[in-house]
Amino acid sequence: MGKYVLGVDLGTSAVKVSALDHSGQIVAQESFGYDLIQKRPGYNEQNPEDWVSGTTVAIVRLILTDHLAAEDIEGVSFSGQMHGLVLLDEDKKILRPAILWNDTRTTPQRQEIMDKMGDEFIDITRNQPLEGFTLTKLLWVKENEPDIWKKAKYFVLPKDYVRYRMTGNLAMDYSDATGTVLLDVAKGQWSQRICDVFDIPMSMCPPLIKSIDFAGTVTPAYAEFSGLTTATKVFGGAADNAAGAVGAGILQPNMVMSSIGTSGVVLKYEDNADVNYHGVLQFEDHAIPDKFYSMGVTLAAGYSLSWFKKTFAPAEDFNDVVASAEKSTVGANGLLYTPYIVGERAPYADANIRGSFTGIDGIHQRHDFVRAVLEGIIFSFRDLFDIYEENGGDFDTVVSIGGGAKSPLWLQIQADIFNRKVVSLKNEQGPGMGAAMMAATGLGWFDSLQDCAKTFVHFGKEYRPIPENVKKYKKLHDIYKQVYGQTKQISAELLDFRRENMK
Repeated sequence: MGKYVLGVDLGTSAVKVSALDHSGQIVAQESFGYDLIQKRPGYNEQNPEDWVSGTTVAIVRLILTDHLAAEDIEGVSFSGQMHGLVLLDEDKKILRPAILWNDTRTTPQRQEIMDKMGDEFIDITRNQPLEGFTLTKLLWVKENEPDIWKKAKYFVLPKDYVRYRMTGNLAMDYSDATGTVLLDVAKGQWSQRICDVFDIPMSMCPPLIKSIDFAGTVTPAYAEFSGLTTATKVFGGAADNAAGAVGAGILQPNMVMSSIGTSGVVLKYEDNADVNYHGVLQFEDHAIPDKFYSMGVTLAAGYSLSWFKKTFAPAEDFNDVVASAEKSTVGANGLLYTPYIVGERAPYADANIRGSFTGIDGIHQRHDFVRAVLEGIIFSFRDLFDIYEENGGDFDTVVSIGGGAKSPLWLQIQADIFNRKVVSLKNEQGPGMGAAMMAATGLGWFDSLQDCAKTFVHFGKEYRPIPENVKKYKKLHDIYKQVYGQTKQISAELLDFRRENMK
């Protein structure tokens, strides 16, 4: 039998643990779900013990059901849901349920941060203090739960708590630390200035480690609990976006990731911390030591398509609906769609903007609308590419993952709108693959994550831009960019109308 690494992908609804061998093949996979605690609208919490027990059940099943010998499991690493606040007392016991990334109660704290620090905060952290980030949650607990705050001695993020339970050592890797917005990105250390302004003891911030750093071996207690041996080595791991970028092979300066899930993410490898997007794009430490990535989020990417299908083609096969766009033309016969149906994040941080179809004509058929939705989602990504180009970003390869990678037509649309070579992955496994690669690299199976990617990550067919289409899409994107400004006021007034008339 060979030796294995485990990649633990700790998500919001479930944990998935993948066992990979030296060649990067997945030999077994187990997952376990857990619940959200939603006490009030906008509140999203979880019990950190559920993450530990879910991860452990998945590992036990790999050993008992999938017959992996515990002594053959050499290393473990993690991809973790970002930003979630886990507060621990002096004995490192949990003080309250974790407040998750998608919890939106912290708008007053976001405002407080900007009032007290403004642009200085964005220059230190390279990020806006969004509601989802950890610092706003720390301040919320400090202001609203003073008794808990008094007892709080440490904070960590979700995967760090699971790692602590495996090894007995508290730590946080740099990629997750950036997402707390308490890190001085240029200096690569916790920000004394931010801690001072908001009266947070520096001692609460855990030791910083790199994603591929050795974090400890499995403790005797956890070995008994999980069936692993005490020889199994545990490595730092990374935030899910960083781990996803590793798993997608975004490990060189010439590469950008285009990810279409419910929301859409454009993520770019960054060589150094010199570039400053002033908070319009998030800027984070990468899982690769001393490298970075930036990212922008489109809120309704895949969601635009699933909304359209559910509303106008509920009984039809999803792939057939997407493929019907072939019957239309580049530019959907003069029909434009803006995917702002739940508001927008980047480049327009606007909760009130709403989507639109512009240019509807009596000649348009349903396939034109499908084509317009596919193109509109990619135009919203192109807005983010424009920011990169304005800041001197030079890249020639886009790795497409998620829904946009499943359709040859959509891959070609991406190549034409981005005017770049687009590739998909043969074995798309996302953040769990990245986590396993960190364990494999940490163990010394490979010299670097880039070296590991040559064995673990396999690209599929290349889609090249068609010059004639590139020209047409350039014109259309110039028109598309005008729609936001010209519908902003209308959207806000319509939302007001809705609120008044829904009472």
